[in-house]
Amino acid sequence: MKILVCIKQVPGTTSVEVDEETGVLKRDGVESKMNPFDLYAIEQALLLRERYGGCVDVITMGPRQAEEVLKEAIYMGADRGILISDRKFAGADVVATSYTLSQGIRKAGTYDLILCGKQTTDGDTAQVGPETAEFLHLEHVTNVQEVYGVEESDILVKENQEHYFRELRLKTPCLLTLEKDVNTPRLPSFKRKMAMKNVEIEVFSLSDLEDTQESNYGLAGSPTQVERIFPPEKNTSRQLYEGSGEKLGDVVYDILKQKKFVD
Repeated sequence: MKILVCIKQVPGTTSVEVDEETGVLKRDGVESKMNPFDLYAIEQALLLRERYGGCVDVITMGPRQAEEVLKEAIYMGADRGILISDRKFAGADVVATSYTLSQGIRKAGTYDLILCGKQTTDGDTAQVGPETAEFLHLEHVTNVQEVYGVEESDILVKENQEHYFRELRLKTPCLLTLEKDVNTPRLPSFKRKMAMKNVEIEVFSLSDLEDTQESNYGLAGSPTQVERIFPPEKNTSRQLYEGSGEKLGDVVYDILKQKKFVD
């Protein structure tokens, strides 16, 4: 069974500056980490490989520093790491990112199953997985709570629909995005890290892809543009009130009334 996991390197801190002109995060020099939701996708891929055999590849789009998360996935147990990297991909919105990923996946090979984390902690759109599946013309299910297993060319899953669960059967190849409760991710193996510390990461640039039209990527290929983005203002001021429950209740009521939250 050939499995591909889409992962992403995200800022490891909330103190990230924003480019006022482009509206994108300034990632250079910022502490980074593996997107937490992607750890569950990697673990699920490794569990399926242990059960059915095959291989697990990981792919990401980003600057060269994103190789670090690919190596982390390899130290966890993945077989191959692929980086899609080119300055022409910078500033991509959800659509352009999904299209770039789909092109990289086509270049990487054919897969029985593609796994993604539910969402990323820097964008939180939860749309890249489904949109990538659409570009690849694959069936897909989001918010997967449990993967039961594979029967011949079918995969059985449980989908979280917020107020209820659905059990679904999909034909492979297909794409799944996984909830964080689907499993418990393993830690990278120190022994494997030492054995594979010189592992080579494959890098795809624009010229390596099937579609080399620059206007389909990055800011140029993004149908949505950010008008303004800014960090929230931090306010550490506070007021402290002391007294009985009845007195404090009156204080709270007066504040709510003053702010016109109650009549």
